[in-house]
Amino acid sequence: MSNSMAKQFDNSMMKEGTRRMHPKKFGLWLFMASVVMMFGGFTSAYIVRQAEGNWLIFELPTLFYYSTVVILLSSITMHIALHYAKQDKLDLLKIFITVTSLLGVAFLILQVQGWKELMAVDINFGGENANPSGSFLYVLTGVHGAHILSGLIVLAFTLIAVFQYKVHSKRLTRIQMCATYWHFLDFLWIYLFIFLLLNR
Repeated sequence: MSNSMAKQFDNSMMKEGTRRMHPKKFGLWLFMASVVMMFGGFTSAYIVRQAEGNWLIFELPTLFYYSTVVILLSSITMHIALHYAKQDKLDLLKIFITVTSLLGVAFLILQVQGWKELMAVDINFGGENANPSGSFLYVLTGVHGAHILSGLIVLAFTLIAVFQYKVHSKRLTRIQMCATYWHFLDFLWIYLFIFLLLNR
């Protein structure tokens, strides 16, 4: 094969690969990349500020451990839901997408209760007596919680589509994007949770 023919073949393969990426999926990946960069900035600022001193060390709320288990379970049920969508087992799909949504709500409730647990021991976000360590914790978990809320909105629209039979083996884009975003939020929390455990 000549160099020109090889180049044409490579170009055609690249175009083929580009066509396979749904525009909305590409947009989602760009959005997730921006979220990663944002949290990378947050955690870098956390480490820099911690090194400056005046840093209060405290235990993470017990409920954060429970919420971690809940969000891991939700990732599993989301994966199962996608699996059943591919197999056109729509009744099982409805069950597991619903369970995923409920687990997502449970995660948010546990997070809020965890914040209340922190406030009960005077770990506050702002004010004269607030320590930077507490403020950073609220920012990291709060911004993640806001993204979880956006994930629940995506889940809600997907849930409606599932019950309207608009999601099946021939129409997977919506649930694939939902699953990708939800798994991303799950792994993002695991990263934050481990980061906070190791950097107190």
